[in-house]
Amino acid sequence: MTLSNENSGYGCGRRLLLISNSTVHGRGYLDHVASEMRDFMGSISHVLFVPFALHDRAAYAAKVRERFREMGLELVSVHDVSNMERAVEEAGIIFIGGGNTFRLLDSLYSHRLMEPIRRRVAGGTPFIGSSAGSIVAGPTLKTTKDMPVLQPPSFDALGLVRFQISPHYLDPDPNSMHMGESQEERILQFLEENEAPVVGLREGSFIRVEGEAITLKGPHSVRIFRRGCCTVEVPSGSELRELVERASIVEPAA
Repeated sequence: MTLSNENSGYGCGRRLLLISNSTVHGRGYLDHVASEMRDFMGSISHVLFVPFALHDRAAYAAKVRERFREMGLELVSVHDVSNMERAVEEAGIIFIGGGNTFRLLDSLYSHRLMEPIRRRVAGGTPFIGSSAGSIVAGPTLKTTKDMPVLQPPSFDALGLVRFQISPHYLDPDPNSMHMGESQEERILQFLEENEAPVVGLREGSFIRVEGEAITLKGPHSVRIFRRGCCTVEVPSGSELRELVERASIVEPAA
């Protein structure tokens, strides 16, 4: 993975919806982001789902298929098809769900889907990621909090955007008696060794990428961490590109 100040390697027509979490307290699966998803998808009615982040792929796919059916969308799970690469090449939209990030990335490598997904998204195929699915859209999985239940060939992820996402972001609680590291402390440790900016994406929030425009949406502000810079708090509705893709740019792995 190399550092660059150029914009090469990223399609100008890229379209991504990167969601912190699939469920918020008191609401059903994807309810909090359903209207945004419908707007994002437009006239597309066929979705290719990647269920690799959970062990029971059939049950996961059935749950997601039913939710998308309620939205009037047809969903096929990539684990159900005989030629996964062809399914990616023919997908109207790609949705990668949440779960364990190590398991997810390991499966993307083992099924040889890394390059097909990168190629399709660079060519304009819309991509939706939730939680682990949002993490793997970035340069690496290094900002996950998951247990390494499997060891992928590399920590390098899809590199569809130049910044890392830390989903389910929780602010330090001054009244907590927990003495372990906060999420903020772990992100700062990441930046001691890595260049890519990190977006601390709170529950219920999401990022929409349309070409070079990167917009924070949802009910909460976001914390953006950059190496050698002060952490900044940015309100919902803000354009993030100058903060996350201009300071330091990480090209996707070859």
